[in-house]
Amino acid sequence: MQKPTQPNQIKRSLEKITSLFSIDNIIPAQDLLRDFVYRRLWISILISSFGAQITLLALPLTAAVLLHASPTQMGILTFMEIFPYVLLSLPSGVWLDRVRKLPVYIGGEIAISLAVASVPIAWWFDLLTMPWLYIVGFSIGAVNTTAGTAAQIVLTQIVPRERLIEAHAKNALATSGSEVAGPATAGALIKLMGAPLALFADAILLLTSAAILRKINIQEKREVAHDANFWRDLKEGLKFVTDNKILIALALTVGVWQMAYHAALVVQILFATRTLGLSEQAVGLSYVCMGVGTVLASIIGNRISKRIGPGLCMILGFLLCSAGWGLLAIAPANQFGIFAFGLMLILYAVGGIFIFINFLALRQAVTPEPLLGRITSTMRWLTLLPAGPGALIGGWLGEHFGLRHALGFSCACALLLAVFAWRSVTIRGIKSLPQLQTGV
Repeated sequence: MQKPTQPNQIKRSLEKITSLFSIDNIIPAQDLLRDFVYRRLWISILISSFGAQITLLALPLTAAVLLHASPTQMGILTFMEIFPYVLLSLPSGVWLDRVRKLPVYIGGEIAISLAVASVPIAWWFDLLTMPWLYIVGFSIGAVNTTAGTAAQIVLTQIVPRERLIEAHAKNALATSGSEVAGPATAGALIKLMGAPLALFADAILLLTSAAILRKINIQEKREVAHDANFWRDLKEGLKFVTDNKILIALALTVGVWQMAYHAALVVQILFATRTLGLSEQAVGLSYVCMGVGTVLASIIGNRISKRIGPGLCMILGFLLCSAGWGLLAIAPANQFGIFAFGLMLILYAVGGIFIFINFLALRQAVTPEPLLGRITSTMRWLTLLPAGPGALIGGWLGEHFGLRHALGFSCACALLLAVFAWRSVTIRGIKSLPQLQTGV
């Protein structure tokens, strides 16, 4: 009679199978994802970004298709999401330097989930209007002004400064994973449930992200002076930026890029639905192209930045964005136009990742920890100041001259920006992350 398998033999077999799928075998030895705390942050970003893809499509589609918004109204909606950065960035930076950042980050995820959930509730009770969407957009922007800044600072509390470009590239990879699957899923949800109800999914995902973040434990250093003064601290942050050539150059270039991007953002959904005749689901499938571009850029972005330097990598990003917007501006309203729409999303995604993994890493690398809140908020304020006018310009051009003119405006701005950045020794000459200034 054959002896039964011993329990310890079964246990060893299970351990061998489990080991094949362990972190040690899947992730390289020096990879940042080996770090448990960073891995939780990364998973939270992945889930939150997946939800953001739903809102990225569902909110403007609700305005464009359900409420029949004009290009000017679409511009106002985008402007309302940006305006809080202008109002609140600077004071929120002073406040953030005096409080723990992780709770602010978590609270922001919860607050945005409530804001997006209000859209389907208003729609259900037949209360949904463009002013309602304006309020939701403003609320999301107001929360992101503070919570988004806190999220960027939390990363610096987890990751060593010399690995910030790698960390931002991996965060972009998390975002890109959601951008591949997210738009198609969002398109299917919108077709099945309608654009407003699809926003419930984003609310649930944001709450899940917040629950994951609550498990993170960060030993945060906070040294708030007993004689802290709001206006003095605010001026100190502004002075640090104005005294740093790299930060000034970054604020100028990324600010102009934000203006170009938001002018294009206002009209690209309208172009897809009204000029190209795409359905809501087809728009969602097209946005998978943006995810493909983000995945590609996330994989190669860190390597390209190391090879040619952060400055040249940013200039390449400006050129790619310009090419994408220019291509769509001249694309015919046929199958080639649909192909051009997908290619534009790829070029924009790759260009945007090349710009921002370097912009964020450079900004954080030169900022002392006690000033992180103020400098992050100040730089976000400076770079987003032109975004609101850009959105209004894009809406105005789209309504009075045609959607293609708004895209052409974005193309020209990004192209001129690349030329300016190339001629700027401060940008072009950045070959690696600078050392942190001491004595601050």
